[in-house]
Amino acid sequence: MSPRISIPLGPGRLFDGSPPPVLDPAGPYAGSITLLSWVLFAIAALVLAVVGTALWIAFFGKARTRQRLGGTMVVWAGGIVFPVVVLTALLVWGLSLTASLSAGKGDVADLRVRVTGEMWWWRVAYLDPRGDVIAWDANELHVPAGRTVLVELESGDVIHSFWVPRLSGKVDMIPGRRNFVKIQADRPGVYSGQCAEYCGGPHALMGFVVVAHEPAEFSRLLAHMAAVSREPKGGIAAEGQRLFDSAGCSACHRIAGTGANGLAGPDLTFVGRRRTLGAGILPNNRGTMMGWIGDSQAIKPGNRMPAYRVLSADHLQSLAAYLEQQK
Repeated sequence: MSPRISIPLGPGRLFDGSPPPVLDPAGPYAGSITLLSWVLFAIAALVLAVVGTALWIAFFGKARTRQRLGGTMVVWAGGIVFPVVVLTALLVWGLSLTASLSAGKGDVADLRVRVTGEMWWWRVAYLDPRGDVIAWDANELHVPAGRTVLVELESGDVIHSFWVPRLSGKVDMIPGRRNFVKIQADRPGVYSGQCAEYCGGPHALMGFVVVAHEPAEFSRLLAHMAAVSREPKGGIAAEGQRLFDSAGCSACHRIAGTGANGLAGPDLTFVGRRRTLGAGILPNNRGTMMGWIGDSQAIKPGNRMPAYRVLSADHLQSLAAYLEQQK
């Protein structure tokens, strides 16, 4: 079991490593699912009460009452008519209630993004209206609050499932297929998610974060992401860039504006700004960055990043300082 880690995510909010709340909707697409869930819970409780009452009567009721309970009319009504009527009504109502969750490529949205499930992290691409990539990121999705976001879902290897409970329902990510889901956060905040389909290895440590901003703030952020260029500011960060290249990090990772163009691992262009490391399992600071680079296998066993135990503490410090600047 992974340790519980507390990560500040904004005023009054804390990510403590626990599963995200599933009955606390923060947008319209999660609200319909929550309403349906509560109705199903209520009906299940009612059925349990009826069955419990019938069992009590069968064991302790009067003989005449037990005889009536076992009559043909009660069996037909309780065993056939009631389930058919209730389940049919629930099916029709549930489908109409959740119709807005269905999404397709041509749907109108304020923002389009593509999220690709990888073993065991998330590749994020911000798209323009034509579907061309504006900027890349990983394990963290930024969206404008109060706006509809169409998320294109793909998989780079096995079946994953994209799930941010407070913003929408679960949608599978299937190799060779593109699925779609709409999400919307009614107000700025940080919303945690999780891969909801077992995908092998450290599946349970494959988290995700959606950060909702005020629309004007998001526009500035996206413009910055699209125009970013990178040069180390000197000091140990400059040494960190040299180590980043010489140690082979650039073969797997990309940093926009540099010679690092690897695609096997997460894009690190904005890693210094992210709230977490390792796909939502560690707070992002210099110490955890050093630990992750030095031996990520001890933190997230089975992930595809090799341990770099040959690097000294000074080398790890330089690399972490360099990556901290990537904002």
